[in-house]
Amino acid sequence: MQGALRRVQVGNALSAFGSGFTLPYMFVYVETVRGLGSMTAWLVFTLFAAAALAVLPVGGRGIDRYGPRPVLVGGAVLTALGALSFGLATTQWTILVAAFLFGAGVTTCQPALATMVVRCSTRATRAHAFALQFTLVNLGMGIGAMIGGQIVDVSRPASLTLLFAIEALMFLVLAAVTGTVKLPAPVAEAASAVADAAKGMKAGKGKSDFRTLLGDRAMVKLCVLAGLIFFACYGQFESGVAAYATGTVGISPSALGFGLGANTFAIVVLQMFVVRMTSRRRRTTAIAATGLVWLAAWIFAGVAGLFHGGSGLAVGSMMMTYVLFGAGEALLAPTLGPIVADLAPTRLLGTYNAAFSLVKQVAIAIGPAVGVLLVGAGMSTVYLATLALCCVGITVAALRLRRVLPKAADNAAPIASTVVTGSVPRVEELSTAA
Repeated sequence: MQGALRRVQVGNALSAFGSGFTLPYMFVYVETVRGLGSMTAWLVFTLFAAAALAVLPVGGRGIDRYGPRPVLVGGAVLTALGALSFGLATTQWTILVAAFLFGAGVTTCQPALATMVVRCSTRATRAHAFALQFTLVNLGMGIGAMIGGQIVDVSRPASLTLLFAIEALMFLVLAAVTGTVKLPAPVAEAASAVADAAKGMKAGKGKSDFRTLLGDRAMVKLCVLAGLIFFACYGQFESGVAAYATGTVGISPSALGFGLGANTFAIVVLQMFVVRMTSRRRRTTAIAATGLVWLAAWIFAGVAGLFHGGSGLAVGSMMMTYVLFGAGEALLAPTLGPIVADLAPTRLLGTYNAAFSLVKQVAIAIGPAVGVLLVGAGMSTVYLATLALCCVGITVAALRLRRVLPKAADNAAPIASTVVTGSVPRVEELSTAA
């Protein structure tokens, strides 16, 4: 199991390394290098969300029916094709087609990778596995972005084409590394056994996949919470925050680069400490704390706007914003993925992961549109107030989720990690054990 998980983590880190080469430069590539304007650049990010809506429902069912490995390989190849097409596209239509292919591939990979991490871990090791995945992804993207920054030259389109070619190669490496992984057979774990029995999944008596998911109050509330999380931080990180920092606060792009580095550093330093800390506490407590940490981050961003961009106070306040974002991300890494895994009935693990990824992609697509629109219109105060309210909403929603979340999924009452093959525990027995 550890060997399989190691290969999944390495492949994921290498694909993140490839994405780091291009992600910071996608907007400027479309708008400036190819000269297609900001509207086309906005459409590119919108198509990423559209691709998620199109492929994730099918991808989730594919994972449940055929397993995560073939779905991941197909998604990785599609992403490589989209990345290479992106680097070679010169017209609006070709770049939009490439964006759809790229978005469809990336969003197919995400739930497949999450399912593979679940299959290669147990309830006792799962939080650590997801935290390590998150750390390696951030580290890979950070290193890729730094190297890419030394290669990119907006006056030479060929330099951007090279970056997209490197990204395509890294996703092919992901397909090669994970395509031959021998995954452990699915094991009905205690938390999933409760989910199976409680949702009427025994002996084929269950509802359709999506009716089952929509009837799961805890999963629906988790998706609403995830929408707030990804909108308030991840959806702003590469767009609204950067626009506010450079446009409103007036700090230099080089200082912004240090902020991104500070964010990655905070995640790497804090992650394993946070895993140990959250292993003894409710997961909803960690999520609620994330809302408060990010609220502090937005307060520091507001403080930065009170000073001139060249001042040490302005730069220092924005650095604190990025560090606090990293602290909140470290709190989330060992919580969200394991909750989804514990809520999902065994046969619908792919569907649940795909639904969670769908919410993530849509929120990340809406976030930049709202953030850049408000900051660009000179409504920075409204922008900061909106995101601060979202952070308060995260804390409130996390505490409300606790009311419907099974104790095992909330890490409130650890239970046995596996169920003996062939046995179907009664809900009352497992509820009593929890």
